[in-house]
Amino acid sequence: MNRKNPLPNSNPNSPNSSMQALHFLQALARIARAAPKPAHSARTRQIRHAAYASMAHSSRSSRRTWSRALLHRLRQRQRPGRLLTVRRRVRIVTPIMSRPEEPARAETLRQLVPGGRGMEYCNLLEETADYVQCLRAQVQLMQTLLDAFSS
Repeated sequence: MNRKNPLPNSNPNSPNSSMQALHFLQALARIARAAPKPAHSARTRQIRHAAYASMAHSSRSSRRTWSRALLHRLRQRQRPGRLLTVRRRVRIVTPIMSRPEEPARAETLRQLVPGGRGMEYCNLLEETADYVQCLRAQVQLMQTLLDAFSS
């Protein structure tokens, strides 16, 4: 892979990449214009949320479960004045015999892909492929911005 286009299967001039860059730059501008400058950790969190939101908004289809789940999670965290509640995860242990056709790796994917917990195996693989492609585009965008701002 060359340095110019680290994504062999994606076009950096595609509408999705352009929309992701547009959404991310607009969010960065909003963060920069904020009157009270937040602490470093809060600013880092805001930038990370902006990156995830721009990635989810620019997803090629709003039907993707991962993008809807990611946006829902970000909206839940942004609600002002909500009380912090500590939730305990209730882990239901299913016997290994109940899903013999699915490898343990599928369970790992379900935990990594936003919204992947209730998906069937084939849908999970499609969502994972789309999510990874968007993550790669996000990394490429960040590298491009870093190169532009550092020179």
